Amino acid sequence: MTTDDLAPALQGTALRLGYHGRTVVQEASLRLHAGEVTALVGPNGSGKSTLLRSLARLHRPDAGQVALTDCADALALSAQDFARRVTLLSQHRPTPSGVSVRDVVGYGRHPHRGRWRTQDPDGPRAVAWAMEVTGTTAMADRGADELSGGELQRVWLATCLAQDTRVLLLDEPTNHLDLRYQVEILDLVRDLADDHGVAVGVVLHDLDQAAAVADHVVLLRSGEVVGAGEPVDVLTSPALSETYGLRVDVVHDPVTGRLTTHPVGRHTTRSRARTPELAVAN
Repeated sequence: MTTDDLAPALQGTALRLGYHGRTVVQEASLRLHAGEVTALVGPNGSGKSTLLRSLARLHRPDAGQVALTDCADALALSAQDFARRVTLLSQHRPTPSGVSVRDVVGYGRHPHRGRWRTQDPDGPRAVAWAMEVTGTTAMADRGADELSGGELQRVWLATCLAQDTRVLLLDEPTNHLDLRYQVEILDLVRDLADDHGVAVGVVLHDLDQAAAVADHVVLLRSGEVVGAGEPVDVLTSPALSETYGLRVDVVHDPVTGRLTTHPVGRHTTRSRARTPELAVAN
């Protein structure tokens, strides 16, 4: 039995999404499965973030349905019940001032607290686990406004994990991070799927990152899903060249087994290498 035979943890069906009467996503469908990472890729303005936000109920569809494993109509759930099932790490979050890392991570427990927001017996355990998994335990007592961009991104990810949901949505989590933190975030995402069975949906601009981390890729162009499946089947040279409007070569690395993409522009078609000159001291 494949994952396609199993009920998805989160599913969007025939979603039509728009702003101010203008349709930006047309009849898009996708499924997120437990223990797998699904990457949404495509050019700017293709509808990736809008589609992800619709799955998080932050953008109500003009048509279509959002469903969870235990709820055929996720749009009908209360905000609290939905937040116990699905969490989103959005692109833009303000940096909290005068708040410790531990308290920021604790924000993720709000959906699980009782009527008076004081009853949460599982809270301390969930917060401790989230900080351990994301490597933020050592900075628990530091102020969130003292952290670097990469450190703060891990703290926000810990906040999402403390929410203790089975579905994690991330909108460009590696954006504006240096190479080390990009790799660390994507490693964490992969670990969450592999080791904890989380269903992950992630918007990525970097096609090589998508190929490396994702089990499934959804390729969008002008608001339409033009490809969906395993990276090797979706991230092909013809599909990417048509989607991005320039030649994109796809190479399979014989050492790692991964595919890498190489966009070809006017200045990447000729070698710029030159033989280094030998410096001679007088």
